[in-house]
Amino acid sequence: MTRPPQPEPSAVVAATAMFVEVLVVGIGFLTGLAILAAALAGPDNSRRLAPLAGTPLAAGAALAFAYALGILIDRAADTVLARPRRRLRARFFATSAAYAQARSKLSDSPALVARADYARSRLRICRGWVLNSVLLTLAVDLGLVHYPVEHRAPLLAMATLLGILAAVGFYLSWHTITATGYRKLAVQTAPAATPAVPSQTSTPAPQSP
Repeated sequence: MTRPPQPEPSAVVAATAMFVEVLVVGIGFLTGLAILAAALAGPDNSRRLAPLAGTPLAAGAALAFAYALGILIDRAADTVLARPRRRLRARFFATSAAYAQARSKLSDSPALVARADYARSRLRICRGWVLNSVLLTLAVDLGLVHYPVEHRAPLLAMATLLGILAAVGFYLSWHTITATGYRKLAVQTAPAATPAVPSQTSTPAPQSP
């Protein structure tokens, strides 16, 4: 009894997921830019500009800008991580043509495509937040330097340490997801192993006494 074909993932769902991924990355980077701008502007100028940031027009513009930034940061992060990504891919695919052929073969299975898309979704967020973590760490450190705060030295040390841990954590997550994705793709698209045929060796005829 054959199983009914599994439904393909909706294109609307896939597009919505990608929009959310890009927006998550863009909002993080925009937050870092806002903290950096506030640190450079200083406390007095920041207080004057704060009412403008709370208007609906500013919120809409920030959302649109965050989405555009998300696209930019996603491409930038992919470029920065291109060399380790190629090394990981070379573990499982000898050439780019072999990888492209495996991707083409995977498209015949909607269920596997859906799983691969989910993995790529997490991968995009992790690689984007590698850069976001660096920017947020620098912005927070600069804000602590420019604003009058108590216990500045321990706060600077804590913010820097947390930022480094976040950047390393997102990089390791990206590395693991990428390696796992290539490994699964290689296994799922590998040709079926053919059973070995035992070699038939002729046994010598018994000699007559």
